[in-house]
Amino acid sequence: MKADFHKYQAQTTPHPLALEVSYAQGSYIYDTDGNAHLDFVAGVSACSLGHCHPKVVQAINEQSQQYLHVMVYGEYIQEPAVSYSKMLASYLPENLETTYLVNSGTEAIEGAIKLARRVTGRSQLLAAHHAYHGNTMGSLSLMGFEERKQPFRPLVPDVAFIEFNSTEDLNKITTKTAAVVLETIQGGAGFIMPRQGYLQQVRKRCDEVGAVLILDEIQPGFGRTGKLFAFEHYDITPDILVIGKGMASGLPVGAFVASFEMMQQLRENPKLGHITTFGGNPVIAAACLATLREITESQIIKQTLEKEKLFRKLLVHPLINEIRGKGLMLAMLLENVEIANYLVLEAAKKRLILFWLLFEPKAVRISPPLTITDDEIKKGCQQIIGLLHNYETASVN
Repeated sequence: MKADFHKYQAQTTPHPLALEVSYAQGSYIYDTDGNAHLDFVAGVSACSLGHCHPKVVQAINEQSQQYLHVMVYGEYIQEPAVSYSKMLASYLPENLETTYLVNSGTEAIEGAIKLARRVTGRSQLLAAHHAYHGNTMGSLSLMGFEERKQPFRPLVPDVAFIEFNSTEDLNKITTKTAAVVLETIQGGAGFIMPRQGYLQQVRKRCDEVGAVLILDEIQPGFGRTGKLFAFEHYDITPDILVIGKGMASGLPVGAFVASFEMMQQLRENPKLGHITTFGGNPVIAAACLATLREITESQIIKQTLEKEKLFRKLLVHPLINEIRGKGLMLAMLLENVEIANYLVLEAAKKRLILFWLLFEPKAVRISPPLTITDDEIKKGCQQIIGLLHNYETASVN
């Protein structure tokens, strides 16, 4: 299978990890030899309730026996998508009441920036340096890393950049700006947190000039930071909320959420202002609904902050310079790139799944399922500290 994987399935890097997966359950992925691998990554924050959560699997099974795809998005009334959108609205501020379901986070970003341009009649988009919002052409245009964009130019025009956490740069938000697009917590850059008051100042400036504020919560959303959405930590509300990843506990999905009035702009002049064939798919919507119910009706969100404390208590070592992030969206900043690479690759041999971040080579991601147990946290952290001790000892010798 490994040879077929490399030959017939398009690759994204020269050296994929190539773990041969047999099945997955809870906090573990099992390989074809029957070995259990403790998962500290959760499909890059996607498997919020772990692997094959019983309530999610039940919802998928029940819906799959009723109907799968029946019609393009927005034409037929399908109970899973309607129920999910209504329940989601009940947990969001009043101006975030209408949800447009799509297939991925990057598609949700595309829809959000189209909506912002439609609503404002303006074209300029502002994003942050070191931002990551996806890899389709619009989302790629918002990426704050030129070396990743250059091979694919020309991209979407009239995009400019501000420095995340810089209040001086807020003057770049003007009456020409259609939207400011920010990650509530910068992910690929190394889990950079907004400074106290920064997002409130962005909100204020957008209001002053009539720009739309789009917050990308594709990664920090759905309980990962100890709130249902990370913006709740900062006493602000975006005009458009973009979500994905952890929505459906591992199935492909995304959405953008705005006011009912704003979302009407996609209905006419022209009709089909945004359209998707499989967005709102009933099986995926059923998984979304089961996931949201479990996250909001259990103690999972509250426990996330306690689990963060445990990680921070256990991950103390001279080679760890800092632990960034919030809740179970954490990044270990190591002394250098070599140590980060060593840790990810050696941990894989010990059957502990860690992973890198996109743009910060010294960082190692820790974004396990929200359902991970204290014992599993202790087990994985013990392995991490042991590997760092081994590296330190080998370096001395």
